[in-house]
Order: sequence, then C-alpha cells, then structure tokens
Amino acid sequence: MTADSLNFGPSTRLRTGIFMAPFHRAGDNPTLALRRDLELLQRLDELGYDEAWIGEHHSAGWETIASPEVFIAAAAERTQRIRLGTGVVSLPYHNPFHVADRIVLLDHLTRGRVMLGVGPGALPSDAHMLGLDPTVLRPRMDEALGVIIQLLTADEPVTYKSDWIDLRDAQLQLKPFQRPTMPIAVASTLSPAGMTCAGKHGAGVLSVASYAPEGLQSLTNQWSFSEQAAAAAGRPPPDRANWRIVMPFHLADSREEAIRDIEDGVLAWNNDYFVGTIGAPMQTPAKDGREMAERLIAFGAIIGTPDDAVASVRRLQEVSGGFGCLLGLAHEWADREKTLRSYELMARYVMPQVQDTVTWINRSQQWTSERKQQLMGGATQAVLKAIADHTAAKAVATEGAAFTLPGSVAAGGQGAEEGE
Repeated sequence: MTADSLNFGPSTRLRTGIFMAPFHRAGDNPTLALRRDLELLQRLDELGYDEAWIGEHHSAGWETIASPEVFIAAAAERTQRIRLGTGVVSLPYHNPFHVADRIVLLDHLTRGRVMLGVGPGALPSDAHMLGLDPTVLRPRMDEALGVIIQLLTADEPVTYKSDWIDLRDAQLQLKPFQRPTMPIAVASTLSPAGMTCAGKHGAGVLSVASYAPEGLQSLTNQWSFSEQAAAAAGRPPPDRANWRIVMPFHLADSREEAIRDIEDGVLAWNNDYFVGTIGAPMQTPAKDGREMAERLIAFGAIIGTPDDAVASVRRLQEVSGGFGCLLGLAHEWADREKTLRSYELMARYVMPQVQDTVTWINRSQQWTSERKQQLMGGATQAVLKAIADHTAAKAVATEGAAFTLPGSVAAGGQGAEEGE
C-alpha cells in the first residue's frame, strides 16, 4: 500500500500565534516600540508559532500601527515561515479595490504567507475622524467583503455601485499567489455580526473579545451564528479549523510569579487605556494589578504556569466546542525579558501538549522504562560476551605467534645457508 492510497483524515493540530494590536503605553518611544514588535515576530518565527495578525488603528495613542500591510511587508523580510495576517483591515475606511490589490501584492511578496483579516473598525475615534456614522460600519464591512472576494476570485471584471463604492470594470492585474485566494477571516466580538458575515461569505473567524466580560461564555453559541448564515447562503458548513480565538497569556514558573510580573502593566492597560482613554463600555477600573489579573483569569485569560495554560486551553476547547488556532493577545504587561520567556514557555511546554506532538515520545519513553532491566540486562551480557570473545581471540593469536616464530627463523636460517 502506498502513501497515496491511505485515507489521511483532516489535521487536528491546534495552531498557535498572536494578535498584535499592538498595545504600547502612550509616552513610550514609538519608534522603539515598533522595532520591538518586529523583533517579537522574529522570535516567534524561531519558536515555531504559526500565525501573527497585525492591527489597524489611527487614534488613541496606544495602538500605533496605521497600516498592517506595510508592517507585514517589513516583518516578512525578517521571518521565514510564520504566516502574517491583517488583524484587521477596517473595511469601511478603504476602497475595496485598494484592499484587494494590496493584499494580492503582499501574497506575492511573501510567497503565500499572507492572510486577510477584516473588520468594521474598532475605535470610535477612528470612525469620527473619517466622518463615518458608527451604525454604517458593520453593513459596509459585509458589503465590501463581498466585493473584495469577487475581485480576488472572479475571472470577469467587477462593476459595482452603491452609496460609497463605485467600481467600473474593476480587475486586478495579479491573481493571488495562493489559490483560489489567501485565507480570509472576519473579526467577531460579542454580537452575531462578525460570525454571520463570515458564514455568509465562507470566511474564517477571529474572535477578538474572548477575554472580555461574558466573552468566554458567548463562545458556547457563537459558532452557531456562522453555521446558520452559511446555510442561509447555500454554503457548506464552516470548518472550525478556520476559527481563531484570541486570549491573552503570560506564563512563569509559578502563578504567583506570573501575576507579579504583570501587575503594573495590566493595570495601566486597563485603567489608562480601556477605561481612561477610549471608555470601553464593558471595562471598569481596577484598584490594583492583582485584582485586574484575577479578573482576567476569571474571564479565561491564561496567566500562570505552563500546566495552568494546558488546563486553560483544554477548557477553552471544551467551552467553544473546538477551534483551529489560539492567538495570544500581544501585550507588554511585563518587561521584555519576562515577556519573551513567557512566549518560550508556551512554545516549549504548552504547545507540545495541546498539539499532540509528544504522545509518541512519551510512549517510547514509557515502553523503554518498563523494559529497562530486561533490555539493559541483555545489553550488559552482550558487552561481557564481547569482552570475553576479544580476550579469547587475543589469547589464540598470541599462542599462534609463539608457535610459528621458531619455524620462521629456522626457515630464514636455512635459506641463508642455501644462499651461501
């Protein structure tokens, strides 16, 4: 039987990555902060993380990447295998033709490592500066995504006109490098809008608010919205492998150490940014960093040891019903050294457990351990026998040399006499 004739089932390997908004404290040197973001992606690439999604924001002073496409172009030249996605392009801010054209260019520049993540726009301040009514954002995202998919996949030019889009015989010069197109995912928070849009268009999902109040609980029925929308659109059921769930994590050698590492950073992240700057409706001030850390843990955030992380991921899989990729929310709650160590702990000790990469190693170790006396006994006997055989052979060789030596001398002597 050849490998081609075998029936290989779908992969069940859980992918891992990060969702990089990013979050940098206002007042931090922005140039250095962006360099740290690039360096982090290089390190994650080396550690074997699968994906990184880069955000688009234009105000509020913390999330300072204005163009995920430009950032991805820089990151792609510094990495080898990690896949890079827009996390996300705010579609109502852009002409859909430009979005499609830029992502195809990136697809070729990265040789197929790029992914397109889309959303309605996260910050009200961004929409305000662009003169956009918040109530039109989600419908426009849905409308634009349909147009973008046509541009990426249709053989015929696209003509489309609405109150904000006017395309006339629009066609891209390049086909996507990935066929029929690159992976596409829609951002989803607590409302059904993102899931419904994804199901309607056959896209994947980025659940970006899983760590918010009620976020973990909402995962229980969120996927059904995508399934219902796919059925209504006449599409096959969506694949949970294309569901990406965002959850912050910070790991250390003990849970107490992990909380101590992040106390100052997580307090500023919540009180100074979400509450004090953008006024997020579901966020309330915390009195100290420990309270905030405990609050996040209650919502499902992974803060503690690698063993805690394995248990948390298992719980997340159970609550959600299954998903394809865990994205850590990129943050700078701890100092640089501790942050990088956290990512390394996740790669070394958590990924192998949740990705099923060590079961055969463990099986081999257990099999050998259970038979160690028998196996080592046999090996010891083999060594002793080899020593004995070597000793015996050496003795025979010595005796043979002693026996033939006189004759050789005599023969030599005889020849010498005859020669005279």
